[in-house]
Amino acid sequence: MRPVAGSELRDLVKLSGLMLASGCAWYLGYVFADIIPEDTVSIAIQNLQNIGERPVIKAPLPKRQKCDHWSPCAPRSYAYRLLSGGGKEKMAKICFEDELLISEQRGNVGRGINIAIVNYFSGEMTAFIKDAPQGSLLLMVTHDDGSARLKDDGKKAIEELGSKEIRNMKFRSSWVFIAAKGFKLPDNIEKEKINHSDNRKNRYSGWPAEIQIEGCIPDNLI
Repeated sequence: MRPVAGSELRDLVKLSGLMLASGCAWYLGYVFADIIPEDTVSIAIQNLQNIGERPVIKAPLPKRQKCDHWSPCAPRSYAYRLLSGGGKEKMAKICFEDELLISEQRGNVGRGINIAIVNYFSGEMTAFIKDAPQGSLLLMVTHDDGSARLKDDGKKAIEELGSKEIRNMKFRSSWVFIAAKGFKLPDNIEKEKINHSDNRKNRYSGWPAEIQIEGCIPDNLI
């Protein structure tokens, strides 16, 4: 028999050790698999996969404000929003303290200038304005066209309320206006806006885009 060299003997010992280690590892894996429930292993693997994932934080839905304002009015203030009509289909709206005074839902939007007087009701437009009692808020919006039947006495009555644009109104202009009778509105609120029809820029066929103003009015002006 040929004698085994020293290097060959070392290789043989390494191989035997490797085989023994592999056998032990297989046996231990078998034992642990039999002892540890499969659900526990699945949970552990899932937890490892979730490490490093950023938690998803959902922002709370914004609270709805009166008249759909983005932010609430200060205490003891009235919220309002005036929206002109857009084309024939988009109806004008007047909202005051979250109540729609004029809207498609109420069925009281008409072609021309729509006027709502808070806590007051009257007839034809000029008389409607003149008969409004002292201490009234007048909110006005156009729908479709407000110029065709607007007479000079109507323009004068609105002008006397502080309008700067009523005499600039053209065919199918979008216009919104808020005024006070018997008291003065704060200087820092937007009171009037107008948008003329321009075939190069109109949002709707023959009509400009609807426009709006909104704000808050303190309740201690009178």
